[in-house]
Amino acid sequence: MIIENIVVGAGSEFPLNGLLTLPDDLTQAVPAVVMVHGSGPSNMDERVMKLTPFKDLAEGLAKQGIASLRYDKRTFVHARKMAKMKGLTVKEETIEDALLAMDLLRNDSRIDPERIFILGHSMGAMLAPRIDAEGGDARGLILLAGTPFRLEEIVLRQLKQANYRNPLLKRIIAMESRIYTKKFSNLYQLNDDEARKQKFAGNLSLYYFKEMGQKTASEYLLENRKPVLILQGGRDFQVLPDEDYRRFQEELAQRENTSFKLYPELNHCFVQAIQDDITKASKEYGNERHIGEDVIEDIADFIRHS
Repeated sequence: MIIENIVVGAGSEFPLNGLLTLPDDLTQAVPAVVMVHGSGPSNMDERVMKLTPFKDLAEGLAKQGIASLRYDKRTFVHARKMAKMKGLTVKEETIEDALLAMDLLRNDSRIDPERIFILGHSMGAMLAPRIDAEGGDARGLILLAGTPFRLEEIVLRQLKQANYRNPLLKRIIAMESRIYTKKFSNLYQLNDDEARKQKFAGNLSLYYFKEMGQKTASEYLLENRKPVLILQGGRDFQVLPDEDYRRFQEELAQRENTSFKLYPELNHCFVQAIQDDITKASKEYGNERHIGEDVIEDIADFIRHS
C-alpha cells in the first residue's frame, strides 16, 4: 500500500493532518472512502485506548484496491479554539471538514471522482447522510454502529445503562439523568437563541442537540436512493442491536439499495467483544484487537458493487 501525508483544510483556520492510504495498483483510478469520526476528540486512527478502527479499515481496504482518507478531528487538534466557540454545532465540529476531505479526493487524479463513499462510525454514522446531503454527494454511504435516534435520546439511555455497583457513582449517575432529562424535556420548543444560552456540559449548549436533531439519519436516507450499508456489532453496548439497528431496519424496510449486516460477536469498534457492560468500557477498549477480514471484505464488496 501507499501512504501519503495530507492536510485537510490547508490554509484555513483549522488545518488537520491526515493520511491518504492508496492501493499499490494505481493503473486505473480507484474508489475511495472518507472516514468520519464518532463523538468526542479523536485522532486520524480514531484511537479508543488500544483500538484503532480507522487505521485497521484504511489498511484493510487498501489491500482490496480501495483508497481512504482519514484525518485528525477538529476538536482533537484545535480544542482551545473550539472551546471558545459559542453555539458550536456538528457543522463546525465535523461536517465542514468531511466536505473538505471529499473535495480533496475529487481533485486527486488517482481517485475515481464518481466512486467516493462516506464511511461514518458511531456519531459519524449518524452524520454521514447529512454530510452527503449538504454537499458530500457521495456514491454511497457506509454506516458503522450508527443510530436513527437523536443524540439526546442516546445520552439519556446510556446514563440509564450505567448501572454502577458503587453507591456514590449510582447516585451521581441518577442525579445526572434527572438533570439532563429536565434539560432536554422542551428542547425543540426552545428558539435558537434560548437553546444557545442553555448549557449542557463544557462549552456545549442545548443548541448543539437542537440543531443536530432537526432531522434523523433515517429521515435523510429516506430522501434519496443511494446505496447504503448499515453494519452493527451484536455485542455493542453503546449502540444497541436490539434498539438502534432494529429501528434502522424498521424505518428503512421499504428503502431500495439498503443493506444490513450484523456481526454477533463484535463490539462498538467492530473487534471481538470481551465485556458486555458499558461501565466496563475501559476494560473493553484497553485490550488490543483489530478489525477482522470479514468486516473489511463486506465493506469492499459493497463499494465494488455500488
